[in-house]
Amino acid sequence: MRTLLNVAIAVAGCYAILMLLLYLMQSRLLYHPEIGRDVTTTPRAVGLDFEEVWLDAGHRVRLHGWFVGRVEPKGVALILHGNAGSIALRLDWLRMFHELGYASFIVDYRGYGRSSGRPTEEGTYEDAQLAWTHLTTVRGFAPREIVLVGESMGGPIAAHLAAHGTPRALVLHSTFTSVSDLAAQIYRIMPVRWLSRFRYDTRAYLDKVSAPVLVAHSPHDEIVPYSHGRSLYEAASGRKAFIELAGGHNDGFIFRRREWIEALACFLAEAA
Repeated sequence: MRTLLNVAIAVAGCYAILMLLLYLMQSRLLYHPEIGRDVTTTPRAVGLDFEEVWLDAGHRVRLHGWFVGRVEPKGVALILHGNAGSIALRLDWLRMFHELGYASFIVDYRGYGRSSGRPTEEGTYEDAQLAWTHLTTVRGFAPREIVLVGESMGGPIAAHLAAHGTPRALVLHSTFTSVSDLAAQIYRIMPVRWLSRFRYDTRAYLDKVSAPVLVAHSPHDEIVPYSHGRSLYEAASGRKAFIELAGGHNDGFIFRRREWIEALACFLAEAA
């Protein structure tokens, strides 16, 4: 009996330690700015002229980004990337929108790439708002000319921005419904909804989005389950569309197949 009690105490202690580690290490589990940090490429690598942009976020934080222009653009895509890597790993997004006739702007969150500071949830929302303000004030784009594109973790950031503005459209690519929903599926034996310090609640933000919404997701996504994409599509009100991708989370991009690009182009044309 004493042996069983000792085993139970040991198991409970290990479980408590795991919960503590999960609580304390959430930022490291969520944000991975170190991936590809040594990549030094620019949009010129894919044949695009660009302008280097620096945005002052306050508190000694500066954000680094690239603006790729077009002559008489159909609009501008504000691209908000995922939780791993920098803008240097997203050149194909810039090339795709250039081919579609759009200017594009992509920026690294604080702590990513050449941007200073440390990433936080509220900080990423502020960074996206700063990028939006740059487009509307410095570049002179009207809100209805801006297409918000959120990739993975960039999805809730884009949806949060769309909920507080009037963009032309919102594109959610391989995005989760919320951090707690995703974590609950990964750490099934842990009370992650209670432990989570992050929200990134895409589905909740969609309730306040009036712009047309396009959701793109792959049934074979090994990181963000396909059910998340379908749930977001169902949650969106008004004009919406769904593109079923193929491949895993990091290789199911829209620009990998011509038919996906054509579906995106059609959606954007209708939104305009």
